[in-house]
Amino acid sequence: MAKRRGAGALFVRAVAAAIAALALVLVVNTLRRGAQSRPAVPPAPPDTSDPSLAVEHLAEAIRIPTVSHEDGAQDDPTQLQALVDLLDRTYPKVHEALAREVLGPRALLYTWRGSDPSLRPALLAAHMDVVPVEAASAARWSRPPFDGAIADGFVWGRGALDDKGALVCVLEAAESLAREGFRPKRTIYLAFGGDEEVGGDEGAKKIVATLASRDVRLDYVLDEGMSVTDGFFPGASGPVGLIGIAEKGYASVELVAETPGGHSSMPPPATAIGVLSAAIARLEASPMPARLEGPPRKLLEAIAPELPFGKRVAASNLWLLEPIVVSLMAREPGQNASIRTTMAPTIAQAGVKDNVLPATARAVLNFRILPGDTVDQVVRHTTEVVADARIQVRKIEGTASEPSLVASTDSRAFQLIDRSIRQIFPVAAVAPTLVLGATDGRRYEKIADGVYHFAPVVFRPEDLQRVHGIDERLAVDEVRRGVRFYRQVLRDGE
Repeated sequence: MAKRRGAGALFVRAVAAAIAALALVLVVNTLRRGAQSRPAVPPAPPDTSDPSLAVEHLAEAIRIPTVSHEDGAQDDPTQLQALVDLLDRTYPKVHEALAREVLGPRALLYTWRGSDPSLRPALLAAHMDVVPVEAASAARWSRPPFDGAIADGFVWGRGALDDKGALVCVLEAAESLAREGFRPKRTIYLAFGGDEEVGGDEGAKKIVATLASRDVRLDYVLDEGMSVTDGFFPGASGPVGLIGIAEKGYASVELVAETPGGHSSMPPPATAIGVLSAAIARLEASPMPARLEGPPRKLLEAIAPELPFGKRVAASNLWLLEPIVVSLMAREPGQNASIRTTMAPTIAQAGVKDNVLPATARAVLNFRILPGDTVDQVVRHTTEVVADARIQVRKIEGTASEPSLVASTDSRAFQLIDRSIRQIFPVAAVAPTLVLGATDGRRYEKIADGVYHFAPVVFRPEDLQRVHGIDERLAVDEVRRGVRFYRQVLRDGE
């Protein structure tokens, strides 16, 4: 008995020692990650341009309603041409120093020849079109959506954030540098599409095809998609500049349930609507698996030093705590979207009369696909979970795009963008991340070593609803910082 008690005590001490050793490893890893400091960067050189002009030029661009509709017949091509004409008048030095090509009514390509042809060119992208403003919501704007008002420290209007702010800031930066006599060593392309909001077939796609036909291989592309965020990471010590290094893919899948139908006074045990609803419920209860890899993992590892100690422990020790972190992330919609392929029912159609059982019920499910998953896997998963012969499952043609490639965080281009962010936003940490939406950027991966997503805008949680929503606006100070950011990218991009 004494031997058993002795063995038991020895076991308890061994377990305690193991727990203590594990705790020490966790703490050391956490302290080591927390001790990491941001590399110092020199301050950005002063901008010689008049910052008030950039603000007014953005306001002028917003006043031209270059709206892209899902039904292209509703578009007004004269508006896009009016914006092109405005750019022509507003940026004379750009049009002297750079060669402009009009590749169609929705595609502009500028070429700034570099002095060293041995260097691969780079490309800065933005888009000229905007989404519509719903008639019912127009009256709820603080300023009319296409007035381009400058008030209360902001430029107001549709496109201020998405994406005329970046368009104007890129051109302002190029204009001021050209006025100073600057010439890049690396050839720089400026690429502006006019249909990004409806897929980019006539804009970015044509620009890519043109460059590919000339055997152009790009060192990197910088497009919209991410920004400096403030308040998105609770407890973080400051804002975080997020550089998108990949985009999720997307696919729309149609479910069609068919039953005999009939009179509503004698309903069968299973109706078309009920069958379809049960299938959607099964899909919501059985999502595609979550995993913490690639951009989301890199993001957590990068922002770990900025987090409170408890969260830093988890982010610094994913080798052990990853299952717990994934479980917690899955509870919040934004974080859940970064770690799995998501599904959202977006359209439901059935019935013609209140006393008629519909013979057919239809739903459309929109999937946003995590890098590593594929469109075919999405369709297969949907079919297996629905598992009902009364329901047809099919991918809607023309609505699918595979996830993008993942750009390197070790590249010279990533370091350039990282450094430029910290020069203009010195209090911000910088981290790679995953872009949840779709941009023109995905088109360029065929001809580029890396596609990166960042626009020099500070986003706070309350600003998310402004993108494609009511009261879209961009701070006057951010317009000025945006010009300085793109100047840095252009100047230092050798």
